[in-house]
Amino acid sequence: MPPARVSPTMPRFRGSARRTAAVLASAALGLGVCTASGSAAAPAGRSGPAPLVWSATAAGAPPGGNTVTDAGGTRLAGGPPSASARTGERTGIQDLPAETLAAPVGSVGAELDADIPAGARAAADVRTLRADGTWSEWTEIPPDAPATLPEPSATVQARLVLIAPEGAESPRVRGARFAAGPAVAATAARESRAATYRLFATREGLVGGTTANGHVIVPRDHFVALPSRKGLAGKGTGNYTVRVCTENLARCEWAPVWDVGPWNTKDDHWNQPRQTWQDLPLGLPQAQAAYSDGHNGGKDGFGRRVANPAGIDLADGTFWDGLKLTGNAWVQVTYEWTGGGPVGTVTTSGIPLKVRTGPSTATAEAGFAASTAQVRLGCRATGQSVSGTEGTTDAWYLLESGKYVSGAYLRVAAAPPAC
Repeated sequence: MPPARVSPTMPRFRGSARRTAAVLASAALGLGVCTASGSAAAPAGRSGPAPLVWSATAAGAPPGGNTVTDAGGTRLAGGPPSASARTGERTGIQDLPAETLAAPVGSVGAELDADIPAGARAAADVRTLRADGTWSEWTEIPPDAPATLPEPSATVQARLVLIAPEGAESPRVRGARFAAGPAVAATAARESRAATYRLFATREGLVGGTTANGHVIVPRDHFVALPSRKGLAGKGTGNYTVRVCTENLARCEWAPVWDVGPWNTKDDHWNQPRQTWQDLPLGLPQAQAAYSDGHNGGKDGFGRRVANPAGIDLADGTFWDGLKLTGNAWVQVTYEWTGGGPVGTVTTSGIPLKVRTGPSTATAEAGFAASTAQVRLGCRATGQSVSGTEGTTDAWYLLESGKYVSGAYLRVAAAPPAC
């Protein structure tokens, strides 16, 4: 699908009694007038390849997470209290349609047409579609320069992010304009094995609250929260999933990332370089460093005294049923999207899929794979025939040593090798 045409008269941050802000500098990107082919004519005085330019609004897009879109634009929705109130902020996410461009691109800038009240923020994130059909992490587009994409691709997707203090007026975004620059260098290949770190886990609770992606928390829910939205899945999706296991690896749950927290909101401790706290080692959450070693004076990014070293929150079902925890505990967390290999998506319609120690329902239960979770597949085994949402099959998939799920409840794009 070619990029949408952009009018050269698209308004730029209309004047308002309230503070307005640009989330990208079009001058730095060399934005020009979009042609019918989707490429842009270079502005006078500039040379080199013109960026690909497109515009988007949330009109007609699927309902966003904790946002509402009407004739005035997209704003934070009302409704149940935000689960992220523990950070003092309310967050809303609105995915925009994916764009397939004429060539792979390596950077994207954005300009928002928005009203942003004092204390509130609005931003745009971007991600790229990988060759294996999975998505890269979300990257926030900075206010004064384009964002460098983690992996070049011809298919990109942006989302709007609206943030306001609890009880404060919401930002309102009417539209966005994007410009993509060419991919200029190859990126390093991803490791085939996803990153794993030891974290302290706490129970989120907050039943009836709303997560950062707009999910209303139900009793015995199955999801996790990480302290960065770079791995935040959309409402009802699991393309950012973690495997969280007890320290002895006896029980594991594969669960989607549906919230941001528990302490910080820009601490992607699994990345190098990381978004913030770049003085800390890879895999060490800032809250843990603050609690254990007095990092940042023992305070988180909001200036609050850190009361525990938590780097992940677990929903009640993940905590009590998936891992059988009775109190906050150290766990092993694997960030599934950081690895490679075949993937499958759990299609159990809200009910977690039981993980077994062998390819049969007669073997012991060893945890869960939550509905919508996207899991990496080690190999395919033949076992007990099972009927489920994906039909009847004797295929079972090894997720991790001694942990299998039935293919009857797993949508698989490309089958892994036989075990």
